[in-house]
Amino acid sequence: MGGEIKILIIFLLVSVLIRLALQGFQSYTIQSVGQGLTARIRKDLFSHAINLSLKYHDSMPVGKLLTRLTSDVDALSEVFGSGAVGVIADVVTLAVISITMVLIDLKLGILLLTTQIPVTLFILWLQQRYRKSNYRVREELSELNADFQENLQGIEVVQMFRRQSVNARRFNQTGIAYRNAVNSIIFYDSSISAFIEWVSLAVVALVIAIGGWFVTSGSMGLGTLTTFILYSQRLFEPLRQLAERFTQIQGGLTAVERIGELLEEKIEILDVYSNEEKSKNDLIKSKSVGLGEIVFDNVSFHYRSDDQIISNLSFRISPGEHVALVGPTGSGKTTLIRLLCRLYEPQEGRILIDGVNIKDIPLIDLRRQIGVVLQDTFLFSGNVADNLRLDASITDEKLTEICKELGLIPLLNRFPNGLHTLLRERGGNISSGERQLLSVARVAIRSPKILILDEATAFMDPSTEATLQRDLDRLLEKRTALVIAHRLATIELSDRILVMKKGKLIEQGSHQELLKQSGLYSQLARLQEQGLAKF
Repeated sequence: MGGEIKILIIFLLVSVLIRLALQGFQSYTIQSVGQGLTARIRKDLFSHAINLSLKYHDSMPVGKLLTRLTSDVDALSEVFGSGAVGVIADVVTLAVISITMVLIDLKLGILLLTTQIPVTLFILWLQQRYRKSNYRVREELSELNADFQENLQGIEVVQMFRRQSVNARRFNQTGIAYRNAVNSIIFYDSSISAFIEWVSLAVVALVIAIGGWFVTSGSMGLGTLTTFILYSQRLFEPLRQLAERFTQIQGGLTAVERIGELLEEKIEILDVYSNEEKSKNDLIKSKSVGLGEIVFDNVSFHYRSDDQIISNLSFRISPGEHVALVGPTGSGKTTLIRLLCRLYEPQEGRILIDGVNIKDIPLIDLRRQIGVVLQDTFLFSGNVADNLRLDASITDEKLTEICKELGLIPLLNRFPNGLHTLLRERGGNISSGERQLLSVARVAIRSPKILILDEATAFMDPSTEATLQRDLDRLLEKRTALVIAHRLATIELSDRILVMKKGKLIEQGSHQELLKQSGLYSQLARLQEQGLAKF
């Protein structure tokens, strides 16, 4: 007899250990699968976001996008990790308890289950209110992140203009709005928990009252009533768990809704490789080697239908021609450059490079043919070499050789580790002039056939500017160049000048020809000579 008890005890211990091991394995597997799914969602979301046009990103604060990539995806992770799987276990437990109660006593079991219908409907109503409040919380969190990110990006301006207290008050108002939104979901969450607790006590009291009457009438035994009371108490445990999980799932559904809004944003700049309607001849033609002819054919572009940025713009730049683009602020110069690089898509007209519509040129080929140097140079966190390479496969030795040709060796020697010097975000640990030098080198490495320069020497001291200008002249040889010019000295060196105003080409010609026309260019040139304005 004693041996049988020992075997039973050992069997129970082994069973407990196996159960614990399986529970641990289940928890690990569920969490692992959940993290894998959310990692894939985050990857797809990021890929979609960076392929959206610049037009979309111009209107969407970075902080709001970050919230969708982080907080919203994390909410999905919680659902995948526990909520969805736990619902199945709770539903099975609820079904087993319900069936058992009906088998114990049909009348009392049906009566008890009938009371759950209005309870369930009320909980579902509260869940819907919770979901709306949760959506508001996500929106307020996006505003909070956007506000925080904007202040960090503009920290220099904030401190120089003593905006700390003003911006802190604005941020506090955003924080209060977020807190109020969070309080609303806390209210609904607490209401659900309190309601279930109240109903569970009321149902047990109902079972005791009706069951007691059955016992006194002799239609039910005391043991049956006791069993039924215990099961009625257990009935609400999975119901309570379901309510908590559904609250979690509602948060996940809100995240899905917000993520879906981003994924539904149409990718305007479609690559030719993903467009099945393009013929093979177009692809072959797009890969042909050209000299860099640029044609704008009745191009129009707007953000809104009532706000025309570029209007019926037509011009031709011959291969190897150097053209200066001038005009007042807001005339559409930068937009024109972005259209040429297919960062924006025109609503009307065509843009051709060497006779091929840029829509028929694969983006990787188009942007390999065009080199852009802007005033606001963006450098990634990482080392100097990686910022020069970007997508180019090139060795350190070749990089050093190119830098030597451009006269950048003195610059590299100033860096502690040369090409392997680490740069902070946006190149914050080097000067504006040094960032501009690296930007020019980055373009030179790719040897494009079309160069776009936005006053590339704007942030340089005279000595560095003279050195780089000589290298730029060498880089511009036998290449088409489009220069957004601000200084008369740069403009005069151009083969031709395009003058823009309010998105239209109003004048074109050489410096001397335009001066004779006594138009807008002549006025701007005269003002700049007097030191009163710049292009």
